[in-house]
Amino acid sequence: MESFVLKQLEFARNQTLKALDGIPESMATRIPATFRNHILWQAGHIYLVQERFSFLLHGLDAQIPEPFMALFAPGTTPLAWTAAPPTLSEVTGMLRDQQRRIQHTFKDLEKTPAPYTTSSGMTMETTSEFLNFSLYHEGMHFSSIKHYKALLNS
Repeated sequence: MESFVLKQLEFARNQTLKALDGIPESMATRIPATFRNHILWQAGHIYLVQERFSFLLHGLDAQIPEPFMALFAPGTTPLAWTAAPPTLSEVTGMLRDQQRRIQHTFKDLEKTPAPYTTSSGMTMETTSEFLNFSLYHEGMHFSSIKHYKALLNS
């Protein structure tokens, strides 16, 4: 695997973790006006999608807790949650651990999974392609976290 991809993943994740640092649970679970998700959902969604793209779709052991698909899958919203969500602190810890697992697992691996096409039409065939796409995905949700923080602090 190209070490630059892993460096980019580490950089993106560290930026996300910095943005999440110090957010009180009460803020993390407030949905800004006109939106359908909150900061906790953004963080859990980043974790879930990265876990799927990094591990599950490559046939590797994914660490996806039972309620995560119902809570954080694309199209879900806290407005419809029936299961108890994890805390922001728990999700933040999972994001930290996930980054370490990705660095360790994919350091010397460029296994080609079965091709996968996202709902937006992007087809990926190699580990590098999956991980590069996850950089874009995490960046989108990192931006949402920053915007939600600004809205909720005003």
